[in-house]
Amino acid sequence: MSTAQHKIGSGFGATSTADDALRGIDLTGKLAIVTGGYSGLGLETTRALTKAGARVVVPARRRAAAEEALSGLTGVEVDELDLGDLESVRGFAERFLASGRTVDIVIDNAGIMACPETRVGPGWEAQFATNHLGHFALVNRLWPAIEPGGARVVSVSSRGHHLSGIRWDDVHWRHGYDKWEAYGQAKTANVLFAVHLDKLGAGHGVRAFSLHPGGILTPLQRHLAKEEMVERGWIDEQGNMLHPEAFKTLSRARPRRCGPRRRRSSTAWAGSIWRTATSPGPLPGTTRTAAASWAGPPTRSRRRGCGRCRRS
Repeated sequence: MSTAQHKIGSGFGATSTADDALRGIDLTGKLAIVTGGYSGLGLETTRALTKAGARVVVPARRRAAAEEALSGLTGVEVDELDLGDLESVRGFAERFLASGRTVDIVIDNAGIMACPETRVGPGWEAQFATNHLGHFALVNRLWPAIEPGGARVVSVSSRGHHLSGIRWDDVHWRHGYDKWEAYGQAKTANVLFAVHLDKLGAGHGVRAFSLHPGGILTPLQRHLAKEEMVERGWIDEQGNMLHPEAFKTLSRARPRRCGPRRRRSSTAWAGSIWRTATSPGPLPGTTRTAAASWAGPPTRSRRRGCGRCRRS
């Protein structure tokens, strides 16, 4: 099949690159923050943004590794950030705000997938904490620097959000852990965060987006055995990646269970997930994150299960 046949309405398809997306766009004078911008898709994003003229700040948990990976690029600076540690998030945000700069693009790219059960911070499940809560806190704390009238916040999600809705009664998987459903919940949270942030930011000219970046092999798969990826149809026995469409198997890895969209609109659930981790602060029409004291959603927002799965 030709590249032209892959094209979709936007003009981009499965073979489009970050350079394709930015072709003809001049980002000179713009500043972007890209979490995880030193590995996999994040590294390619950083490269494309700098080629388009942007200056890019890459906050990284492994600062030395980030500096090595980005050493050949100009217009990039590295700082420290561990998304699973809210004190680290606060420290990075405060350093950035103290610089007096504004930010035009925030790309919440860093994440982990299908890892063994891991606890971070005050006992949070690592995928939900790293992929969602850390980014939630980061954007909230950076809000005073996010440029009104044109800034963009991008939340990198995945087709994996089909694997699970938000498990309000056991968000942190304290009663049995499933690595794929935990990943799906985190990716659903990424989507809902973008949905509600876009609504809140509209009056300030700030837009938020969520995306599925497509199927590609990156360090994101580091927790998966080769045998599992072969079984899923992602790679062949020699380790070669199969067609990107093979990654659709991610959303078929578990039967669809009842989720938030069966009960309430995505916007309503986005509001719930936003409210459950907040306290007074700067975001328009809402409150600042205080995820360290997050104790679960309001009772009226709890999912009671359905006749098919009876999960409560």
